[in-house]
Amino acid sequence: MTQPFDASPRKRSSHTQQRIPALNPSKTRLLDAALHLIRAKGYAATAVDEICHEAGVTKGSFFHHFKSKDDLALAAVAHWRMMTESFFARAPYHKAPDPLDRLLGYLDFRDAILTGELADTTCLLGTLVQETYATHPEIRVACEQALAAHIAELTRDVEAARQLYAQDASWTAESVGNFMQAVLQGSFIFAKAEQSPEAIRQNLEHLRRALRALFQPDAQAQAKKKVHHPITSHAKPAEEPEEEYDSQRSHFVD
Repeated sequence: MTQPFDASPRKRSSHTQQRIPALNPSKTRLLDAALHLIRAKGYAATAVDEICHEAGVTKGSFFHHFKSKDDLALAAVAHWRMMTESFFARAPYHKAPDPLDRLLGYLDFRDAILTGELADTTCLLGTLVQETYATHPEIRVACEQALAAHIAELTRDVEAARQLYAQDASWTAESVGNFMQAVLQGSFIFAKAEQSPEAIRQNLEHLRRALRALFQPDAQAQAKKKVHHPITSHAKPAEEPEEEYDSQRSHFVD
């Protein structure tokens, strides 16, 4: 079964110092099947029978673990959150001492994991919330909380970079974290529309440029230097000496 981002060992790294609790094997297969099918087909189009078939379990096993499809969706969001938190926590970009390098490394890491089936390069949370935001409030809230948790991880590095390179900036670290996630989620939609992850790669490159511009050392000072106010003078301008009339010159010569 393909896991989110093609990698999901069942333990967190020393970055979190916790372990993901072990799940019943059949329950795990059902959750993994849900992650794949919902991202591939959407929530409404994914039937319980399909999830059971994908997981290789009976329908009786499904209802042993979950009360309903909505109950499965909530569990799938929690499962996704645990797996992706562990996955990103182990990523090599955390080792960079400079917070801007960590943010750029995060984007490089996002680029590197665009492998496998198209559905497996996209986000369960964005897929779910687009379909359920008005009809399934519990699912919407679970997705919002999971998205917020991921953004909070980014925000810490954004704030560290702001303190280092852009202390006088008018924007907030939270707004930049939201912007980064919004670009990613929008890119996933374009990838599905175009049936290619190329839009994600292009937008990741634009994000790199945007971050470098935000945190360019002395960028604020340079911006202030460019803003200059003309000094209004009431002094009479000096008169230029009149040229002597030359009858040999044409009136049409500039």
